[in-house]
Amino acid sequence: MKKRVVITGLGAITPLGTGTEKFWGGLCKGENGIGIITRFDVTNSKAKLAAEVKDFEAED
Repeated sequence: MKKRVVITGLGAITPLGTGTEKFWGGLCKGENGIGIITRFDVTNSKAKLAAEVKDFEAED
């Protein structure tokens, strides 16, 4: 028996923005979402760049 799947919506939480419109718009503009890390101190870290999700808090 084949199982069926129904997609009822689409969402995205990405460094380019939250929501499919911001995400797709960023992709179409050639944006990549990578930048200097701002969420924590990177003084003692080799990594200085990341793709942070800036407009989303997990509590949302």
